[in-house]
Amino acid sequence: MTYIRPIPMTDPARPAGALTIAGGWCWFSHVEVIHRDAPPMLVPVSDLDDATRHRLSAKRPDFGGLAMDRPRLMGILNVTPDSFSDGGLFLRPEAALMQARKMAAGADILDIGGESTRPGAVEVLPDEETARTAPLIAALREGGLDVPISIDTRKAAVAGAAFVAGATILNDVTALQFDPAMAGVVAASGRPVILMHSIATPETMQVDPHYDDVLLDVYDALAARLVEAEAAGIPRDKLAIDPGIGFGKTLQHNLTLLSRLSLFHNLGVPVLLGASRKRFIGTISAEADAQKRLPGSLAVALAGVAQGMQMIRVHDVAETRQALSLWQAATTGGTQ
Repeated sequence: MTYIRPIPMTDPARPAGALTIAGGWCWFSHVEVIHRDAPPMLVPVSDLDDATRHRLSAKRPDFGGLAMDRPRLMGILNVTPDSFSDGGLFLRPEAALMQARKMAAGADILDIGGESTRPGAVEVLPDEETARTAPLIAALREGGLDVPISIDTRKAAVAGAAFVAGATILNDVTALQFDPAMAGVVAASGRPVILMHSIATPETMQVDPHYDDVLLDVYDALAARLVEAEAAGIPRDKLAIDPGIGFGKTLQHNLTLLSRLSLFHNLGVPVLLGASRKRFIGTISAEADAQKRLPGSLAVALAGVAQGMQMIRVHDVAETRQALSLWQAATTGGTQ
């Protein structure tokens, strides 16, 4: 199999014949052609067939009501007692509502979750997870909040209740594989879904994860999940993907994925990057406290934006918004 990775550029000196990546803010004049059994090659876009050129450059459909022509920030709100960096902070309804409204000032999407999926986390019963999330979503909608809300769950019952309460997107860390009923619930709802790559379960995913080639293995797994989702009745224009940084990956696996994220544009759907405060940032920066990993999180977020990632999932919305605004101004030579 041949894998095509556009080499992302943002320089204002764009050569004639260069193409825009996914209708966004990056362009490319060359691609990296990758095979499992041969060295990679650098090839100009003029050598690509029309179908490949279109797949890499075509504007992505709106996702969850948002245009994908600029980076979108997804704010993380965990209403859990045990999430890795903010567990217990927003478990009380009043604290969760206050945090949601604060984040909504800068976030394009709010991602609400009631079950920790940190390494080693144990499963939460659906009724308890629903009790943590659905009333909060309903209260936000009743209060007039109109920002898109995603429900971060792997369980169909939780997703269904969240949709009734007002959630507009599903963010499933298992790409519809944990609960056999999930694909049907999403298809019937008409909601868009983010399919994330992971292996095993949170309890065991960090126990010696192994890949033949992490970049290509994750790509193939997500390609297969897109096919399965479409077969279940979810249209392609309602699908997005997430390579799952930190989910069943070692430090080196994460860095390999981050260095070549633009490969995932070849799947033809929006791509989300979620790396905020994760353990690999603490390892590289020698910062054990997850809440003190903002500088590293910003660096990874901007590295993802530089590769055309359409959605960035973060804990620190206001800080990331400021960093993104400056990055955009500096790379375009003007304000955004």
